[in-house]
Amino acid sequence: MLEIVSVLWGRRLIVAVGTIAAAIFSIIYAVLQPNMYQSEVLLMPAEQNSASGLGSLATQFGGLASFAGLDFGGGQDKSTLGIEVLKSREFLSYFIEKHDLLVPLMAAKGWNREKDRLIFDNDIYDEKASVWVRDVPLPYKSKPSDQEAYEFMEELVTVNQDKVTKFVTVTFEFYSPNLAKRWLTWMVDDLNELIRSRDVEEAKKSIEFLNDQVIKTPVAEMQSIFYELIEEQTKIIMFSEARDGYVFSVIDAAFYPEKKIRPRRALICVLGTFMGGVLFCFAVLADYIFREGGGRVSGASK
Repeated sequence: MLEIVSVLWGRRLIVAVGTIAAAIFSIIYAVLQPNMYQSEVLLMPAEQNSASGLGSLATQFGGLASFAGLDFGGGQDKSTLGIEVLKSREFLSYFIEKHDLLVPLMAAKGWNREKDRLIFDNDIYDEKASVWVRDVPLPYKSKPSDQEAYEFMEELVTVNQDKVTKFVTVTFEFYSPNLAKRWLTWMVDDLNELIRSRDVEEAKKSIEFLNDQVIKTPVAEMQSIFYELIEEQTKIIMFSEARDGYVFSVIDAAFYPEKKIRPRRALICVLGTFMGGVLFCFAVLADYIFREGGGRVSGASK
């Protein structure tokens, strides 16, 4: 131990210079990192008032409904489905395309607080000419693909559900606090609307099929069953159009984040300086051991 201290003290100038260099590098790195802001929304799974009726029919006519292509899950808790759809490649790609987010998502490198506008990377996108100019190896192209955009967006979105309360928290990080709030609000609205439209479309197809079966079936009892199934599918459509929060109701809306979530510049500087100092200490000790070992080997050979 005393030998280690002696070696480090003897080469303290090297360790000091290396530590200072690491500190300077850490400061520069921390300053160059853009601020990221996080907006958050708290959601509650929407109550499905038609659940009891659909559940009853599912028990009575489950086989027939399956034959007709009906989905009795329309009246059940859709929170699990909503979470998976929200994180899916299809939904996020659809969201980016619908709101034309490819340029701000993939070309931005920061945010100007005074002007409240994004700062674009000129090596990626020429804002004046509205042209992608990034130089990337194959198979990538100048204009980012849907897969690249999805993977980048996926890193910005976090979804968590409380196992006890079933409440869902969705967070979104971005350079602009205003866009973080706006995009998160759009995301929840689009999720509700997408699943709503899917259920309505499926219900309409089922009603059309059932109406055909009523015409083709001369048996009065079967017609009565078909009419009950049509009624429940009609309820799905009415229920879908009557509620804004079809899958999730908003408990705490997305907010404008005033404080950045990252980077933690002070922590970066402290850790960078500390790790730099430790690294140079190990380098000095390794050099000493190598030299001493080599010297002993040379002395022994003589």
